[in-house]
Amino acid sequence: MTILRDDCEIISRVSCVLYFHGFASSPQSAKILALRPLLEPGVELVTPDLNVPDFEHLDWGAMVAHGVDEGRRCRPAVVVGSSLGALVALEVVRRGVVAPLVLIAPALGIGARWLMRLPPGEPVTVFNHARSADALIHRSFFEQMNAIEADYAPPAVPVTIVMGHRDETVPFDLVSGRWNEWIAAGVQPRSRLIDIADGDHGLTAYADLIAREIASAVGTSAE
Repeated sequence: MTILRDDCEIISRVSCVLYFHGFASSPQSAKILALRPLLEPGVELVTPDLNVPDFEHLDWGAMVAHGVDEGRRCRPAVVVGSSLGALVALEVVRRGVVAPLVLIAPALGIGARWLMRLPPGEPVTVFNHARSADALIHRSFFEQMNAIEADYAPPAVPVTIVMGHRDETVPFDLVSGRWNEWIAAGVQPRSRLIDIADGDHGLTAYADLIAREIASAVGTSAE
């Protein structure tokens, strides 16, 4: 089976790409549904459900452990993370699932911003995109996110970030600031930040671009 890229190069064999969805989302997110047919048949998009043990009791440690288990099982050619899933992707790679990274609208440095904007009460009510309805979640999850260091140091693998300037959830300046810190500390060759002038947080309108970047990373990892 093959996937044909725009530059007419061909990736032969089926490659596993591990994809981590974002917060209050699921393996049936609009972006995943858009990407899957663009990548098939050459890429098997493996999309674990990160709502572990469940959304109401979401736990960072359990999310990462689930991601590591999936990575060891499928041995991915590339690890992809969207929004909060990008932080999971960074931590999973740091824990030994070594593969190039593609991070889509990554929630870099977002923990303090989330905690500051939480409504009062316990549990907290947030909008759950997977359910298309409000849902409850415990406050301690956001405290966990405020304490993690998954994005502090540049990853030890090539990383591509796709980020929109009009992101309504994660400020572009927050991501570009962390990217500049990574550059100063030393990123791996072929790492880059792709900024999309009119891109929002979902970036579903740019599924073709994202699919090309994933396919390119698969091809690089096969070299």
